[in-house]
Amino acid sequence: MTTTSLDAIALGKQLHASDISDTAIALLDDQGTVVAWTHTAERLVGFRAGEVVGRSAALVLPSFKEATATSAFVERCRAENGWSGATAVRHRDGRVLDASVRLTMLHGQDGTARWLASVTDAVPRSGDAIDRSVRGPLLARTPIGVGIRDRQLRSTYVNDVAESHDGLPRERRLGRRFTEVLPGANAEAIEAVMRQVLQNGTTRIHEYRTWLPTCPEHQFAASFQCLQGADGQALGVCTIGADVTASRRTRERLAVLSQASTHLGSTLDVTQVSQELADLAVPLLADHVTVDLEQSISFGEGTPVRIGATGRRLPCLRRAGLASIHQGGRPSPWARGEPVFVPPISPFTDVLRAGKSVLEPVLDTSSGTWVDKVPELAHGVREHGVHSIMIVPIRARRSLLGVALFVRTKDPAPFHEVDLLLAEELVGRAARSLNNARQYARKHTAALTLQRHLLPRRLAGGTAVDAASRYLPADLDHGVGGDWFDVIPLSGARVALVVGDVIGHGLHAAATMGRLRTAVHTLAAMELPPDEVLAHLDDTVQRLSEEDADTAVQTPAVVGATCLYAVYDPATRRCAMARAGHPPPAIIDPQGRVTYLDLPTGAPLGVGLGDPPESVELELAEGSVLALYTDGLIETRDHDIEEGMRRLGTVLAQPGRSLEDLCDIATQSLPDQAPCDDVTLLLVRTRSLCPTRVASWTLPGDQSAVRSARTLAARQLTEWGLQGLQDATQLIVSELVTNAIRHGTGQIELRLVRHQVLTCEVSDTGPSTPRPRRARTMDESGRGLFLVTNLCRRWGSRPVPGGKVVWADQDLPHTSGLRAAAA
Repeated sequence: MTTTSLDAIALGKQLHASDISDTAIALLDDQGTVVAWTHTAERLVGFRAGEVVGRSAALVLPSFKEATATSAFVERCRAENGWSGATAVRHRDGRVLDASVRLTMLHGQDGTARWLASVTDAVPRSGDAIDRSVRGPLLARTPIGVGIRDRQLRSTYVNDVAESHDGLPRERRLGRRFTEVLPGANAEAIEAVMRQVLQNGTTRIHEYRTWLPTCPEHQFAASFQCLQGADGQALGVCTIGADVTASRRTRERLAVLSQASTHLGSTLDVTQVSQELADLAVPLLADHVTVDLEQSISFGEGTPVRIGATGRRLPCLRRAGLASIHQGGRPSPWARGEPVFVPPISPFTDVLRAGKSVLEPVLDTSSGTWVDKVPELAHGVREHGVHSIMIVPIRARRSLLGVALFVRTKDPAPFHEVDLLLAEELVGRAARSLNNARQYARKHTAALTLQRHLLPRRLAGGTAVDAASRYLPADLDHGVGGDWFDVIPLSGARVALVVGDVIGHGLHAAATMGRLRTAVHTLAAMELPPDEVLAHLDDTVQRLSEEDADTAVQTPAVVGATCLYAVYDPATRRCAMARAGHPPPAIIDPQGRVTYLDLPTGAPLGVGLGDPPESVELELAEGSVLALYTDGLIETRDHDIEEGMRRLGTVLAQPGRSLEDLCDIATQSLPDQAPCDDVTLLLVRTRSLCPTRVASWTLPGDQSAVRSARTLAARQLTEWGLQGLQDATQLIVSELVTNAIRHGTGQIELRLVRHQVLTCEVSDTGPSTPRPRRARTMDESGRGLFLVTNLCRRWGSRPVPGGKVVWADQDLPHTSGLRAAAA
């Protein structure tokens, strides 16, 4: 055996040898007189042996004089074999210390008695109360075996706890040496330590193992202190022993859990963290563990539940983690993912309301207890022999995240305070990971909600195009960025196609993108040509940049963006487009030939440099695919744009593929490395309107055109089977043609387009666009556009070369729509 230091574990911290060796020891007789002193007592209170031995202990313990004079106190100490508590200790220099004092009754031969006074945890008195439950060392919390031996190492006094350490009764021990009653190497090593203590007058710590008659191997730590008389000479040895088996087991458990918990929280998935917590604790700490989370934690929605503020309604829990040594049935009836019922009167209620752990070493499972509130739970508890539980709240600051339940069934040992400390340590580590996961879930949910509102939920190509899209954000944590795309329905069955890219990525870029997307929708409603839309959008970006400046004198932060805007008309198959610093679109004809359109580049939006955007118009064959994308699809850190465009062209040159398949192949063909920029792809396949769905006429610019327009419109609606719209259409045509005659010159064009709605268009050469005005009571005009507004779904105007077009849309009747679809 070797002399070692005691390193028991408690509260997750290491206790050193000083926890025993620095304990001040004094031996008192039955009258409270000091009969032996130690060096540790001299170091603590300053009195030497000659100044204390033979005098009352009240010299050092002022309260001891009054206490020993009270017969009730003496009788209580005798009945309980001692006393422990916090009291004042007087130092030799006059200071008063607050300390933990323990009186241990020792029995000698012939019924004599002595008292061992041990003083620990002494600090200068400050008026503040001492929390002994936290600061007290090992001896203040653990049963200790005490023995006094004379200079020949014969046992003279011993307490009752010593028998539980080595199995020797008091009668067999007293008057004999250790080697006489327990021969062996262990006893010889202990006596060798005692001789060193007597010779040197010091304190030694010795750690050894022994086997009790009815128990397996136990580990003990013993302190040996030299007892001095009034002359300072050695009188004998005081032995204080503590069973540190439980502490060592706790240390071993904590070491295993500490090593394993390095992997705890390696993910931001709250369900996986909860399951990791349960798996770590079974079977090392418990036979069955459940982790139930407040249900909003998993989804990152709602406000956290505050501890102590649950009111009458308890938080709703959902099972997130479950581990058990029972492979088949389990004590708890709820599986992972299921809501958990909390009995209104139970230890769980106390934990949820107060946020403090509950330990029930012996669970009362008799009839009529809280367990019977849930019959399924009661059956599982009794069937599997649940006899001891711990319920630990999962908390982050003042927020309650959930509860963890630790259960013992097959393990016969009940849970103790040290097990609860270990469980709280483990749950505390998991709580930090769960809180991080909760914060991430909330931010991720908010980001996804933002994305759903910023980007189109579905692409409405109408009768003009079929559309498909993909969006891959570079900011994988938040899931949003500065890229956007749109397919915006316009009048006359036309659509606007948009792809844009705000510089940067993340939430700031996404917020800027949302503002620009709204601006594009507003400009698209004005029916402006692509180059004019981009010019107005450039002004918007510059204004946003100026608003982002902190002060009026500060140089505005650069907020740049690129954009491509196109308008496709299925009646003519003409497509007009312009770009501002954006990559060129790809056009794939029905045979699969890929061409990158050589559009004028234009300057990026908001930069204020370079040439303004310029529109280009071309005719597309029916079934052509138009690919609009951002540079994240064709440019990476290791590959230039030309290589990316060749790769994209190869993917798109597959005429037999659907748009969805092409989107998947194009995005999956990206390099495996994480994208450095957002990736956006918009694919549209063009359609053309059947000539039978469009009717147009040229009318003279005089009043005769009104009657002709009404007649032609009615005849065409009859041919289309839309007689139900004749009256409204004739009134709309009359008003629009009348306005064209009054405010324009030259011939007038009337066009009816039957697609998803019925569109009536009137073109003239007048420069001014119609605006509704409120007519006064006596006015004979000014009511026409208000009439049109009431008759149609919506109306508007758009500029065209040499004039303008005023249009109005009407909803098709349901039955007529079916006939039209059949035609």
